[in-house]
Amino acid sequence: MRSFLIFGTFVLLILVGCKESVITSTSSADRFPPQPDPESYVAYQTSTPIVPDGILDEEAWSKAPWTNFFRDIEGSKKPEPWFKTHAKVLWDDTNIYFAAELEEPHVWAKLRQRDTIIFIDNDFEIFIDPDGDTHTYYELEVNAFGTPWDLLLLKPYRDGGQAVFGWDIDGLKVGTHIDGTINNPSDKDKGWTIEIVIPLKVMRECTIGGQLPNPGDQWRLGFSRVEWRTHVENGAYKKDINPATGRPFPEENWIWSPQGRINMHMPEMWGYLQFSGIKAGEGIETFIPDTDMDLKWALRLIYYAENEYYAKNKTYSPNMAEIGLSMTDFPDGFSEPVILSNRTTFESYFPDDVTGKGWTIYQDGRIIKLADSLVVK
Repeated sequence: MRSFLIFGTFVLLILVGCKESVITSTSSADRFPPQPDPESYVAYQTSTPIVPDGILDEEAWSKAPWTNFFRDIEGSKKPEPWFKTHAKVLWDDTNIYFAAELEEPHVWAKLRQRDTIIFIDNDFEIFIDPDGDTHTYYELEVNAFGTPWDLLLLKPYRDGGQAVFGWDIDGLKVGTHIDGTINNPSDKDKGWTIEIVIPLKVMRECTIGGQLPNPGDQWRLGFSRVEWRTHVENGAYKKDINPATGRPFPEENWIWSPQGRINMHMPEMWGYLQFSGIKAGEGIETFIPDTDMDLKWALRLIYYAENEYYAKNKTYSPNMAEIGLSMTDFPDGFSEPVILSNRTTFESYFPDDVTGKGWTIYQDGRIIKLADSLVVK
């Protein structure tokens, strides 16, 4: 999926005789993405491996819950998607399994070569950040043919990251099933389903300490669906062209946990995946909310503000007022944050961190617990 970050309107106050621009705003909500309300999902275990043929006929799938139906990537400010999409997750000691069901009256695909840019077709996408630091995360895109594009991102594009296109998920298996016919405009389809198998050993490369998941562990997870506007021309599907630009209309992005911006590469906005030790159908586990969310979001606001300031001044600032924030932007009871900065870097933390975990954020967006800061990934 294409990545582009859109910040809200802000006002620049130019101080007479000074070279630096001070950012002023009535509220951080006017300038930055909205504080997320992430979706959550509890993944139960399966005692039998899933055969990825795209047909969700395994007993474990029938006992696993569906996610909520997907919404527009920007959330409530945009209309609900016109086709339904939802997903499921299972796991065992060896693999993590994904399934998705996409309502689609006209199933089409063109790309058959692995690692082509799959979102040029309609597709289903998975984003996984095992340690939740918003760096070193995985992306997988699959079209209705089952053609995959798997890539590793060392950090988001907004922070200067580049996708590692030569990286592949070793042992990846993908199966799709069409409820109808593919690339046949003369009939009406019901949709398509997907099954994906990813070996957990591949995920170890981006976990703290290289550990496999244990019951109770939580990862950050994003699901997305790309949908293009099309029409039939000479017996084939063609993308609708915007007469104002002469190019196809932008794709629709329908996702599980809204981002608030048209950008999937904001891992801080993704949902949560909780691993359960219960076999699917043998009990129910309650999701445990992230009690550090408010603190991490406060640090994320500092990151947004510092990078907005840097774009204007080519330096970072240790002063909250200069970057346009005040204590009213943070929850009651928070101490004033420490911001250590120079021309090219900054780090920030709350000295009276009530979690006792030493959460710290850096200029490239990575957010870590101090105890994890020396862990080599």
